[in-house]
Amino acid sequence: MTLLSTRAKNCKQSPTLSISATAKALKEQGKEVIDFSAGQPDFEPPSFIKKAVKQAIDEPGIGRYNNVSGSKQCREAIAEKIKSDYNIDYEVDEIIVTNGAKQALFNVFQAMVSKDDEVIIPEPYWASFPDMVSFTGATPIIVKTDDNFKLAAEDVEGAITKKTKLIILNSPCNPTGTVFDEKELQKIAELAVENNIFIVADDTYDKIIFGKKHFCIPSISEAVKKQTIYVNTLSKTYAMPGLRIGYAAAPKKIIAAMSSIQGLSTSNVNAVMQAVAVQALKAPEKEVQSMAAEFRKRRDFIVKALNSISGIECAKPEGAFYVFPKIPSKNSLKWSEDLLKKKLVAVVPGSAFGREDHVRISYAASMKDIEEGIKRIREFV
Repeated sequence: MTLLSTRAKNCKQSPTLSISATAKALKEQGKEVIDFSAGQPDFEPPSFIKKAVKQAIDEPGIGRYNNVSGSKQCREAIAEKIKSDYNIDYEVDEIIVTNGAKQALFNVFQAMVSKDDEVIIPEPYWASFPDMVSFTGATPIIVKTDDNFKLAAEDVEGAITKKTKLIILNSPCNPTGTVFDEKELQKIAELAVENNIFIVADDTYDKIIFGKKHFCIPSISEAVKKQTIYVNTLSKTYAMPGLRIGYAAAPKKIIAAMSSIQGLSTSNVNAVMQAVAVQALKAPEKEVQSMAAEFRKRRDFIVKALNSISGIECAKPEGAFYVFPKIPSKNSLKWSEDLLKKKLVAVVPGSAFGREDHVRISYAASMKDIEEGIKRIREFV
């Protein structure tokens, strides 16, 4: 008898978390590590978030179970926020509150795909997408983007088969920061409706976007909305990834299935954080916009600096807080390990995202650290 299930044996550790853990261990040893691996804002949550946490703890009944799908108040606030931002109407029972966007996505795949299904994933992709799909027994179908990481509808169309169940669209994208072209997204949405395929719209970085307005896929039409599972989170927007509040909006039947799955795993999301989310979603976005403006300054600096290093090519992202430069190596894991070992700079190898000759650099770090990190990379290369 084997100790572990085949499912457990096939689970892979997140390369991002692995690199971050190594960097943290080195820091604890007293090493001066520059950590560009973390996919989280380096800002503190807005002051009103911290105040709301303290207030929520004193609310009567806060320690009791609530609805597995989320409190009515939290789901109403989410519905109001989506309506305010993108003019899309969702009812309360078309929304589920989850422990971050990651659980929302995991619930989607568990609820919607089976062994013989296929899921189209643009590459470069968030490292967890293929593994989450494979965990269900379904097959990830990888569609390449161009040299600027842009996705073409014709390439998506060429990947569609009778087995295609979902298309994942993450824009702005992790790891590249790319914002997909609106016309291509509209064409892909039309393909989804025509072929009865659902879109998973991962809008995690919709508030960290530079020089343009975010294009929200379910806002295209009612037909597209009915074929879309919209996923978002408060983690990046409000610099609170450790507080674990995400959500999804979709047709009632899908949300009901996701809720059943969540009921078997975590039950309801932390009640304190749901109360905090209500206040966050209703608050002005002044601090959010200020954070995005600072990320834009850092982006401009790091792109210019990386492109000045011989052997490195870096596209200019339009959102999120990552750059995904091409490196002078076909082995991104070894390159990243050597950089951390020799220069104490932590980056995530591009192999985790489907591109072997790239690395992901998070510029969710102080300008002082960014300048020092670039200096060390220049010396390493």
